[in-house]
Amino acid sequence: MRQLLLITLSLPFCVLLKAQEKATTENHPPFDCKAFFTTDEPLEMTMVSDFKKLKSQKKKGAYQPAYAVLKFSVKDSIADSIRVYARGEFRRMTCNMPSLMVNFKGKKNSTLNDLKKLKMVCGCSSSAYNERLVFLEFLAYKIYNLITELSFRVRLVKMNYVDLHNPAKPYSQYAFFIEDVDDMAARNGCREFEKKASALYSDRQQTLMMSVFQYMIGNLDWSIPNYHNVKLIQPVGDTNAAPFIVPYDFDFSGLVNASYAFPNHETFAVEKVTDRFYRGYPRTSEEVETVLHLYKENKAKILALIEGFELLNKIDRQVMVEYIESFYRTINNQKLVEYHFINGKG
Repeated sequence: MRQLLLITLSLPFCVLLKAQEKATTENHPPFDCKAFFTTDEPLEMTMVSDFKKLKSQKKKGAYQPAYAVLKFSVKDSIADSIRVYARGEFRRMTCNMPSLMVNFKGKKNSTLNDLKKLKMVCGCSSSAYNERLVFLEFLAYKIYNLITELSFRVRLVKMNYVDLHNPAKPYSQYAFFIEDVDDMAARNGCREFEKKASALYSDRQQTLMMSVFQYMIGNLDWSIPNYHNVKLIQPVGDTNAAPFIVPYDFDFSGLVNASYAFPNHETFAVEKVTDRFYRGYPRTSEEVETVLHLYKENKAKILALIEGFELLNKIDRQVMVEYIESFYRTINNQKLVEYHFINGKG
C-alpha cells in the first residue's frame, strides 16, 4: 500500500482517485454502515491529503479534499474521495495533527455515503505518548457504552497518514471514529434536540447517570447550559419530553490525565486533573441508589474491558483500574454518597 501510494502521488490527484476508486469499488458488496460501530475489530485506513494546509486553515469548518482507503480485511477494502477539516479550538492551536471531521458523503454511487460525517479523534502528534492518550479516551467511551445505550459508539482505526507534500514520510497511529449524533439518536428512538436547555429541564434520572459517569472519570470539561461537550436528544414524537444528555470529548478527564489538561481552580475545588468533583445536581437517596446500583452491576465488565485492552501497556491499564476502583470505594461509602450525590457538595 505504501509503495503504491508513493508512486501514484506523482500523478494528478484526480487521476489517482479515479484509478483507485475503480479498482476497489467495482463489484464490491454492499457496505453495512450500521455494523460499522458494532465490531471491536480495529479498522485500517490510509488517508492522503495536504495536512499542513489542514492545520493552518483559519476558517472553521472549511473542508479540503482527501483520499481514503479503508481496509476491512486482507481481501476487503474500499477506496473513495472524502473531505476533511480540522476541528476543536484547543487542538487546532496546539497539535501537529488536530482532530478531524471526516465527510464520507460524495457522489451518488459512493460506497461510503452512508457513513455521512464522522468525528475522528487522533493523536496530537505522532508520538507514542499521544497514541496512548487516544487509547485512554477511547476506553472512556467504551465504559459509558456499558452503562447505557444513550452514549456515542466508537470505532478504533489504525490510521496511515500520507502528506501530499511529504509522501516519503508517512506515519501510522491509532485513532477512533465517533458515531454520528443523528445515528446515535435514531438508535435510541430519538432525534437531536437543538435548543439549549438547563440541567433542571433535562431527564432527571438519565442526567444523574451521566453526571455520575463524569464524576467517575474525573471530567469537569462539560456544561449543559453552554452546550459544551454534550448533545441533547429527545424522543421522537414527544416534543414535551425532557431531553436526554449524551456526553462526549473526555480528553481533559482525570482518567486520561493528559499532560495538556489543566484543572479549573477558579470554578471547582480541585488541585489536579485527577481530582474528582461532582458537578451534577443533588438527587434523592432513591434516585441515587438506583443509578449507583447500575454502576455496581457493571463493575466487573468495566474492569474486564480495561484489563483486556492489550493495545494499552500493562502499567497504564493498572493505573486506569486503580482510578476506577477509587470511584467504587466512594460509592460504597454511604457518607461519601450522601456528601457528593445527595447533598451535592462536589
